[in-house]
Amino acid sequence: MPVEPTRLDSRILDQFKALIGAQNCLTASTDTAPYCREWRDKFFGKTALVLKPGSTEEVSAVMKLAYELNCMIVPQGGNTGLVGAQTPDIGGNQIILSTERLNRIRTLDADSNVAIVEAGVVLEQLQTAAEEANRLFPLALGAQGSCQIGGNLSTNAGGTSVLSYGNTRDMVLGIEVVLPDGRIMNSLRTLRKDNTGYDLKHLFIGAEGTLGIITAASLKLYPRPKDQQVAIFAVGTPEKAFSLFALARDHSGSMLTGFELMPRMGVEFAIKHAPGARDVLDAPYPWYCLLEISIGSPAVDGRALIEAIFEEAFEAGFVEDAVLAETTQQAADFWRLRHGMSEVQKHEGGSIKHDISVPVSSIPAFLARALPACEEAIPGCRPVPFGHMGDGNLHFNISQPIGADREAFLARWEEISTMVHAIVIDMGGSISAEHGIGTLKRDELPAVKDPVEMDIMRQIKELFDPKGLMNPDKLLKSAYSSKEDQDQ
Repeated sequence: MPVEPTRLDSRILDQFKALIGAQNCLTASTDTAPYCREWRDKFFGKTALVLKPGSTEEVSAVMKLAYELNCMIVPQGGNTGLVGAQTPDIGGNQIILSTERLNRIRTLDADSNVAIVEAGVVLEQLQTAAEEANRLFPLALGAQGSCQIGGNLSTNAGGTSVLSYGNTRDMVLGIEVVLPDGRIMNSLRTLRKDNTGYDLKHLFIGAEGTLGIITAASLKLYPRPKDQQVAIFAVGTPEKAFSLFALARDHSGSMLTGFELMPRMGVEFAIKHAPGARDVLDAPYPWYCLLEISIGSPAVDGRALIEAIFEEAFEAGFVEDAVLAETTQQAADFWRLRHGMSEVQKHEGGSIKHDISVPVSSIPAFLARALPACEEAIPGCRPVPFGHMGDGNLHFNISQPIGADREAFLARWEEISTMVHAIVIDMGGSISAEHGIGTLKRDELPAVKDPVEMDIMRQIKELFDPKGLMNPDKLLKSAYSSKEDQDQ
């Protein structure tokens, strides 16, 4: 049964400091504040203590003490999450455990295509290490310069390469986890095939820190492509964008590693606010598709392949224009335009955001329903739906009308989300494609999840965390919910 959590006092804080050293503990509000607020300022809280253990053994010691004293723990990686899963409530009695000092790449075996890395390794750091070994770690996110591997696993991050490589869980061979009672589950296997019972790692991947703390993982690496071709295609409608996707997929198969949809509004925001961003084509178009093909064999002419896709699509009337990257830098600039699309929206005032997925072929139909519904509900609003069209995941964001009151606009978040999510569910989709549930969508989850699934999830939570101390009120409602957490 869940227990009533302990209120933190100086005596308790001193016990945690003794475990990992006072220099690795933050207590001053000026020091803890950056850990208590997510970058969009939608979720914020307070804490009396931020712990920064430097090893799995130290994490274990911290968890054993927290379990003994009934102290609540909020695991945090790079603090780049978007649903509040890494943020404490405003009561001040939830301890943040930061994984930032667990930042070693323990091994990188290019021959076996495996890397064993700790949770605090920044994604871009792993990408670079893999590249130096002539290998590829394909997970790619806009926040890759600051997000950490532990957070990627805990949220089952998606990103722009899901089309070819899958979500984060598809890149994981094994994990090391510290359980709520401090026990260490060492499942850092590097085997590609292992049918020895329940595959427990998948319970922790996507659990948002509610079942334990991932401290390390063994991850798949891949051969680096011999060639990559990147292009931006201009299309008139989402229907034509899907036709282009189908054509590109038929031509290139698994070599199609990226297919992203961007609206003109988002491109204009990027040109206005992102340093170095510019219009990639001579004239504006309603929609753009970023297409990437990765070639594994020198026998395949990637340039000829992407040019053939353009020519056939142009003749069929799917595309109106295109620009093919001529250099590696230009390809990176194309991707930077796409990766920066979420961040530039903050310069245009309030933005109501959704992370949805529908069947890939239903993307045009979803947009045909959701866009006019939002425009009718908030006249003058500026929709910026963009994202991973190739795997059915869109970031359906709505920027406030020009000159509107930001707070009044954001006050309609729940109303607009309810409307958008109703369309998503009606189309057989998901209200959380890759960002997770956290606190943002926690109360919506029971309405969209099968009741038996919800019951099993609660049973799993109770099994692993019987005291209810791990990341309370995230994903599932806690028995001892802080009244203040609703005010976040």
